[in-house]
Amino acid sequence: MTRIRFRRFAAALLVLLALLAVPSAFAQSPDPKALVAGFAGKKSFEETEATVRALAATGEPAVANALRALADGELYYRKSDQAVLIARGGGATLQTFDPLTAEPVGQEAKGALEKVKIKNSIRKTVTDALGGLTLGSPDPKKRLDAATGLFSSATPDQIEFLDAALAKETDPAIRSRLSEARAAAILKSDRPVAEKLEAVKLVAARGDRAALAALGPSASAPDAALAGAAKAAAASIEQVLRFWSYAQNVWYGLSLGSVLLLAAIGLAITFGVMGVINMAHGEMVMLGAYTTFMVQEAIRAHAPWLFDWSLAIALPLAFLVAGFAGLVIERGLIRFLYGRPLETLLATYGVSLILQQGVRTLFGPTNREVGNPSWMSGAFDLGLMSVTWNRLWIILFALAVFTALLFALNRTSLGLKMRAVTQNRRMASAMGIRTPWIDAMTFALGSGIAGVAGVALSQIDNVSPDLGQGYIIDSFMVVVFGGVGNLWGTLVGAMSLGILNKVLEPFAGAVLGKIVVLVLIILFIQKRPRGLFAQKGRFVDA
Repeated sequence: MTRIRFRRFAAALLVLLALLAVPSAFAQSPDPKALVAGFAGKKSFEETEATVRALAATGEPAVANALRALADGELYYRKSDQAVLIARGGGATLQTFDPLTAEPVGQEAKGALEKVKIKNSIRKTVTDALGGLTLGSPDPKKRLDAATGLFSSATPDQIEFLDAALAKETDPAIRSRLSEARAAAILKSDRPVAEKLEAVKLVAARGDRAALAALGPSASAPDAALAGAAKAAAASIEQVLRFWSYAQNVWYGLSLGSVLLLAAIGLAITFGVMGVINMAHGEMVMLGAYTTFMVQEAIRAHAPWLFDWSLAIALPLAFLVAGFAGLVIERGLIRFLYGRPLETLLATYGVSLILQQGVRTLFGPTNREVGNPSWMSGAFDLGLMSVTWNRLWIILFALAVFTALLFALNRTSLGLKMRAVTQNRRMASAMGIRTPWIDAMTFALGSGIAGVAGVALSQIDNVSPDLGQGYIIDSFMVVVFGGVGNLWGTLVGAMSLGILNKVLEPFAGAVLGKIVVLVLIILFIQKRPRGLFAQKGRFVDA
């Protein structure tokens, strides 16, 4: 016991001497550069720890570079002049950096440097110090991120540190996160049961998976009251998590539904007006995606500052490219096969194979990189579910395309003629409408919209020659389920099938889920052969 007390006394004395040895008083105007120099030489662990605490006391963000390097084993001092440096690399020569600014300094032979020795207790001190530095930042966002990150790693030793941070903090959101981290630390400590019961309430109020993990050990505590409270809190959190899991699946369903809507909306027009089973529709989507790729490649090479506008530039070009391809297919092939749906199916399937092979010849069989603009990158949290910006923008884009197409069909001369041909082709022809021209424009319009869909799909799927094949069957399912030629039916059908697929996937799996959806659609079509929203008119009724 006497030896242990003597060692503790000696350690405390060394810490005090280290603090006194550091140039200039910490409380007045400590110089981080001078403090970092305190790591040089063969210091004891106690002296190194004292230097870490002194650096943390400065509150200077720059010292975080030196502290992180120390924890990662990358802090060295030069034997010749005792200069402290960050050194990285392998082999006989290391790249060195300034310990405060992290700017490159040069190269040093590994033999000329000596690593600053540390142990686990010093690493913990460094972790606490880094948390304290961030919590002392004038930027509220940095403080909030630091307080949030402390929850999962909170330990009983940090309780006093968290109390001090709470005493200084004025922002309510940051105080709430600090209180949650303190509660998590208390649950791991040997504090009285009364304090732990209060901590359980705070952790339970957080309501996420991290809170559920923090409550786990307390649920098996010896104290019955604490164990019961932890189990009840865990059950409540699990119920909340299930709700948000369902909400996440619905969101994924809406996202899938928007993709199906974009892929199927052009097909709904073509199939509804012309009665053509266009198996090359997926390749129109593919052409739009490759148009986006070519636009981005040109921008990367000649105008990289326009990259965030690449999709806006690609949209009209994709519409024109796919629309022109559709016009050529209709004028060169489809117009000779009207009234023979099986032959149009075989012919357009052949066209799809030709287009796929043509793209493979021009661009190769491998996937092509299409980047996300900055405004479509990242994600944000909505409750306990994550929402990616690219999916959100695609949903909004799909609704915008649907609205624009609905306006075109109901408020323009071309739309009026298309609806007339849909309802009664012979009567429309007798009234002077050039039905062959309407057929050509309809096929071009449907193909152009498919090209626009390809621009959107390039942001969430691989751009490859097989891109369209993954959506053609689902697109036909949407069109048949919603009602051939009816845009509102296409919207409802796409969203319904998207949500149904994603709701079934957790229980049945992706493949079996699709089979179940297909069976349900077949049963539905047996009862309503024309889909949810059947077209009306003499020609249709006949």
